[in-house]
Amino acid sequence: MNNATYEKLEYNELKQIVKSYCVSGLGKQLLDQLKPSTNIKAVKNRLNETTEARVILDTESHVPFLGVSNIDNTIRNLEKGLILGSSELVSISDFLRGCRKIKKFMLGKEFLAPVLASYAKSMTEFKNVEEEINFSIKGNSVDSAASKELKRVRSSIEAVEEKINERLNKFLKSSTNQKYIQEFFISKKDDRYTIPIKASYKNQVPGTIIEVSSKGSTVFIEPNTVAKLTGELASLKAEEAVIEYQILATLSGMILESMNEIKINIDLISQYDMVFAKAKFSKHIGGIEPKLNDYGYIKLVNCIHPLLTGEPVPLHFEIGKDYRSLIITGPNAGGKTIVLKTIGLLTLATLSGFHITADKETEIAVFENIFADIGDNQSIENALSTFSSHMKNLSDIMRASNNNTLLLFDEIGSGTEPNEGAALAISILEEFYHMGCITIATTHYGEIKRFSEMHNDFMNAAMRFNSETLEPMYTLMIGKSGESNALWISRKMNVHENVLQRAKDYMENKEYHLGRVNEDKIRKPKIMKEKNQDRHEYKKGDRVKLLDHDDFGLVYKEMDHFYNIVVFYRGEFMEVNVKRISLETSAKELYPEGYDLETLFTDYSTRKMHHDIERGSKKALKKIQKEIRKKKG
Repeated sequence: MNNATYEKLEYNELKQIVKSYCVSGLGKQLLDQLKPSTNIKAVKNRLNETTEARVILDTESHVPFLGVSNIDNTIRNLEKGLILGSSELVSISDFLRGCRKIKKFMLGKEFLAPVLASYAKSMTEFKNVEEEINFSIKGNSVDSAASKELKRVRSSIEAVEEKINERLNKFLKSSTNQKYIQEFFISKKDDRYTIPIKASYKNQVPGTIIEVSSKGSTVFIEPNTVAKLTGELASLKAEEAVIEYQILATLSGMILESMNEIKINIDLISQYDMVFAKAKFSKHIGGIEPKLNDYGYIKLVNCIHPLLTGEPVPLHFEIGKDYRSLIITGPNAGGKTIVLKTIGLLTLATLSGFHITADKETEIAVFENIFADIGDNQSIENALSTFSSHMKNLSDIMRASNNNTLLLFDEIGSGTEPNEGAALAISILEEFYHMGCITIATTHYGEIKRFSEMHNDFMNAAMRFNSETLEPMYTLMIGKSGESNALWISRKMNVHENVLQRAKDYMENKEYHLGRVNEDKIRKPKIMKEKNQDRHEYKKGDRVKLLDHDDFGLVYKEMDHFYNIVVFYRGEFMEVNVKRISLETSAKELYPEGYDLETLFTDYSTRKMHHDIERGSKKALKKIQKEIRKKKG
């Protein structure tokens, strides 16, 4: 199996749907990493997990995942030696509480889901760690009750802050200070308590300027009366920070001591989240756990493609017992490709532990490899044609396949000359058959269909279509190839029966009728008769309008048997049908009797050259010789 197979069979799209049922990032992360298993024991275990989880959901039980979140980053930070902050410790406390509740819930479901319940026995409870964190941290900050020292320091901080507020309020109420004050309130700037003072009086108020407003009209001054108290407050705050850090470090240390057990809990919670997501998906689609085998037998009963919406036609299908290769024929848009994708995706889903929509008689084989060649593989980047790309894909698949491989080929051998394509496709199918593969291929080629009919280990199948309405019915009929759909459609369109019968004979034995037709049945070519006897007979020199160019030219050559004339237009001769011109002025009207019309079709320099040569001009002769030498050079 490779990424191309997952892409062509839309496996990742199916995983995205299942992932939407996860309640935490833990399960989603696990589903992202999930790949189909090639081990039948592992597949059975995966399916059994989904089945047990589905049983729990069917009892309308609510799995207590509340509070469970992905704490991977927090754990990594802790392992790097970082001290966790209050919010990180709270998230770990919530996670541990969630683990404890899920453990209790799952152990209570031992009768319904013995395997899933047994996983919970490996989970560790950390009630003391939860209690320590919850006691020490409240509202995402360290609580004063966490230690006596912290409580003492915070009491001192409150007392100092109260004294500072008293002195600043006294400053605000003083009549002496009224004119200095810009606004009557206490403003805290960088942990310093200030009063907004008008800038013009900044030198009148004893104290330290902490900040100036953007417009410069106000200065924030810390009065000298509170400076000593502010220093004392800063010292107490530093002491508070040290004590808080010690408490956070102690709690972080408690978690670090139990890191291995916590990681096991993370793995189990991730597994539970993914398994219950599979179960929720199963409940949504009405899924079942199919039977399994490891010898290539597939039996689909009333199966539905998991990504199809509406009311799709269920698929009935079987391969691997009486035959190992199936050739499917049918009209375009008749559902052949959907059959391939349904078989492939249901197999991948089963190997991933997903339930499928089907009857309980359905059986899926566990394959080591699943390869698909579906759709147009034309590669612009590599300049490969559709056929070349298909052949490259088939070549790669052939090298990677063995006797535990499922192959899905759409329109095998297409994209080239039909005889070569059919012969090549048959040879490829034979090779895969001898390799022991299970092969399902669609085709339009009758030659492949005939080969399948002759081979004992090959079987034909056809997509049904309504012969009356010519509409596809999207139903697969194994063991039937039937009459060509092209003949059905042609008969419906009232094509002569003898034509259809002859076509059928050609399809079956290729003995073509090569006799020549009787001579008396052949129509001899005749010169076209003039339909309009009044049509003008164009003469050399006539001025005519060219309708396609909306311009004028001169007739050079008169009309032939096909009603074409040659017109001299802009220095060039062009053939035009008489229907595309109209007479402007005849040559008789334009030129006097005996006028040399040839001069109309040559320019002045050419006419002068001819005249000079005729009278024996040496200069003209030298000019011609020079042009000849120039052309030879």
